[in-house]
Amino acid sequence: MSPAGHRVYLVGGAVRDELLGRAHGDRDYVVVGATPDDLLARGYKPVGKDFPVFLHPDTGEEYALARTERKTGPGYHGFSFHAAPDVTLEDDLARRDLTINAIARDEAGALVDPYDGAKDLRERVLRHVSPAFAEDPVRILRVARFHARFAPLGFRIADETLALMRTMVEDGEAAHLVPERVWAETRKALAEPEPSAFLRALRACGALAVLFPEVDALYGVPQSAEHHPEIDCGAHLELVMDQAAKLAPGDDLAGFCAFTHDLGKALTPQDVLPRHIAHEHRGLKPLAALCERLKVPAEYAQLAALTCRHHLEAHRALELKPTTVLALLEAFDAFRRPQRLEPFLVACTADKRGRLHHENDAYPQADFLRAARNAAAAVTAQPFVDEGLQGPAIGDAVRKGRIAAIKALPRS
Repeated sequence: MSPAGHRVYLVGGAVRDELLGRAHGDRDYVVVGATPDDLLARGYKPVGKDFPVFLHPDTGEEYALARTERKTGPGYHGFSFHAAPDVTLEDDLARRDLTINAIARDEAGALVDPYDGAKDLRERVLRHVSPAFAEDPVRILRVARFHARFAPLGFRIADETLALMRTMVEDGEAAHLVPERVWAETRKALAEPEPSAFLRALRACGALAVLFPEVDALYGVPQSAEHHPEIDCGAHLELVMDQAAKLAPGDDLAGFCAFTHDLGKALTPQDVLPRHIAHEHRGLKPLAALCERLKVPAEYAQLAALTCRHHLEAHRALELKPTTVLALLEAFDAFRRPQRLEPFLVACTADKRGRLHHENDAYPQADFLRAARNAAAAVTAQPFVDEGLQGPAIGDAVRKGRIAAIKALPRS
């Protein structure tokens, strides 16, 4: 049910992904030549606070009135919007970030592509639509995130777009980004197929040092070439993040654990390099600072801290005493919250494989720890209660039973 007398266009990601031959999710529409009252009269439900966006009464899909925007102040919120029947589709598309997101399809199926987005899709280029790109610092993060999504398809960021992003950072625009938006875009980027491209894009324009100084500090820090042929800690992190994305596609929690597991290496004293003794302890303070600054949700912050602290124990899992294995599982609360273990094991496996020429290394430690958790969890209190044990004696018996169950597991 289209609003009578008005022109409706499918826009944005649905058109872009269709042209790329990719599956797409939400379908968004722009309505040209209409007023809010026109849509309300047809049963559309308003949802937009800052500008008129409506939900279709039957499909629930989003329909936005064509609008323009004008910069009124610094940062993400410093905009005023104008939506009126005289705003054209071209006006609306001009305010979008990238040309590949500024393509529309009319109701007859014809493409409307005033900014050559289809050409940039064919040539695999992420290019800004207009100089207005520089008015919204969130677009720095969005371009980096789209790079993480499309880098596996051969996409690159246009030189002029990267230069504009760099200028924005130099002008202090990145400093105006609110924590919630930085986290939201980062979380999405961590769920993309090549999250290392997110880091590379931010680093290339200088935004990584502004938004993630704890991560930026890893670049240029050496590691032992024997264990890390890639040598550079930043290069290692990129490899780890991509391995995590490969092991657990779309899992941003595992991705965040991988992203932050090695922050302590940036704090290794110079006289110790290229070794990184106790980096799992040193990393906790910068990780806490990052999480507090970006208002990272508690579950992400907690699991990332546990991963930072315990990932070396996972690497040594096959050599650990059964009591130490049990303590490791208990640290993750793995018996009450078994779902916590898997993101940790993904990050640890990615850490093992995130090294040059080690992409396919076996990591039997992960399967051993899964088996240890399951074997220990099978030891419950009830049989000991039935035997007549009481109070602390029950807990002691459960603990001994769990240690015995772990000890009985094969290690290979």
